[in-house]
Amino acid sequence: MVKLDGKLWKAVIMMSIINIALSGVNVMFKKMLNQGVNRMVAATYRLAAGTLFLTPLAIFLERHNRPKLTGSILCSLFLSALLGTSLVQYFFLIGLQYTSSTFALAFSNMVPSITFAMALVFRQETLNIKNNIGRAKVLGTMICICGALVLTLYTGASLTPQNAQTETQTSNSPTTAVTQKWAMGSVMLIISILIWSSWFIVQAKICRKYPCQYTSTAILSFFGVIQSALLSLISERSISMWVVKEKFQVLALLYSGIVGSGLCYVGMSWCLQQRGPVFTSSFIPLIQVFAAFFSFSFLHEQIYCGSLEIQTKEINSNSAASAKISNSAASATAK
Repeated sequence: MVKLDGKLWKAVIMMSIINIALSGVNVMFKKMLNQGVNRMVAATYRLAAGTLFLTPLAIFLERHNRPKLTGSILCSLFLSALLGTSLVQYFFLIGLQYTSSTFALAFSNMVPSITFAMALVFRQETLNIKNNIGRAKVLGTMICICGALVLTLYTGASLTPQNAQTETQTSNSPTTAVTQKWAMGSVMLIISILIWSSWFIVQAKICRKYPCQYTSTAILSFFGVIQSALLSLISERSISMWVVKEKFQVLALLYSGIVGSGLCYVGMSWCLQQRGPVFTSSFIPLIQVFAAFFSFSFLHEQIYCGSLEIQTKEINSNSAASAKISNSAASATAK
């Protein structure tokens, strides 16, 4: 029987709090995207806020035990920033924009399984199917993948009543456009979870070589700012997209930067150092649970027994609306 020591309980509680905070970040980002904020501009501001917040903490808290920064560590942190901040947010935010927050986070449920497979390949995790622990790892991986596929592909009934405004909005989108957006969003989300799983592997190695979480996260966020800004300029060159006027958007960027890109990444780095990539990534599915609650409470998104019910209802509503228009046109012609 595995003994639950103090550090294990601390890691469990920390990862639970981190995932609650990250779910709030994702819901806020979804609302900002709906308001027209450029996705990579938002990511750049978020990382900049995290960098400015973490830099004085890193200088003060780790001034006595900070090891020397080598070129190898800086290159590793640059790669970690590319995987864990800029590229993962680039693809995830595209998927989030084309789908919904609950649907997007359903894909993240496969992160623990993919991370486990990568950890086996890179020998950061061991597997012995002859004992109970090894069989439990395999069973847990299969359950995780099957659960993510069910949440993503199963078409179920709405758990919350739709209001008239929601039904009107869903009936205005063309069927083909809706299908194309969700297909594109799904591809982007798959790419994002592959990148995010890779980040857990890379960051776990960095944490063993350079165990200063505040300093490494501050440098990682700084590299992420540069990378995200370059991606923003490549995708769209407009000065107006960098202007953020709404009070909610400013507060959301500050929260997501300080908490999401700052404290949460520091906490995950500590857990990666203490427990490894598989343990840390295994808490990711909790994000969807809290995000579904926040999305329903603040964004008024509907909760379904299956994510694609949103798409199905949009298609059905559009078909019904088209049939109604055709019948009206036929009646007018007959008259």
